[in-house]
Amino acid sequence: MTAEPLPATASSWPEPPRDGYTVDDLFTLPDLPPHTELIDGSLVFVSPQRDFHALTVEVLLMGLRRTAPEHLRVRRDMTIVLSNRTAPEPDVLVLKAEAVTGRRQTRYEAKDVVLAVEVVSPDSEERDRDTKPHKYAQAGIPHFWRVEMTGEKDLPVVYVYELDPVTRTYVVTGIHHDHLKVGVPFTIDIDLTEIDHL
Repeated sequence: MTAEPLPATASSWPEPPRDGYTVDDLFTLPDLPPHTELIDGSLVFVSPQRDFHALTVEVLLMGLRRTAPEHLRVRRDMTIVLSNRTAPEPDVLVLKAEAVTGRRQTRYEAKDVVLAVEVVSPDSEERDRDTKPHKYAQAGIPHFWRVEMTGEKDLPVVYVYELDPVTRTYVVTGIHHDHLKVGVPFTIDIDLTEIDHL
């Protein structure tokens, strides 16, 4: 007995270009899953997120929006163009107000981003801990936060970094459990335990 051949599927993924995808491809390829990122010319698809991820992003958004000065805006899950072949989508970002040009906007330029935040998930550990911070620093984004789940209660811990403009690398300036209080890029005061009340 021989097996029947599998039927051809109606849709198939396009063959990647020899030199990798570009930012233009990211925004014009049909039927890409939501929140697809472009890293070094490769498309990266995001897995479903845990409850921790969603609640942590919400706590950070509320805290940042409550304290952000008028010349800055807070966004979530928006693409930042770092180069023609790299366009990640941080979980949270703070950018210059003048960079927001309209409700149909789909991306921002790295030069307009003040803070990029990544909440680490099991499928994105390497990207969030190594690849993205390196790329954000090389693009000149002055502040980066990495958020991890920790402890018996699965609360967020925030690792705060500032850019060394000479080496274009990040330097850790604080590790915040339970309470995030910093003076840059503006005065920020966030109770991280609010995750338990959402």
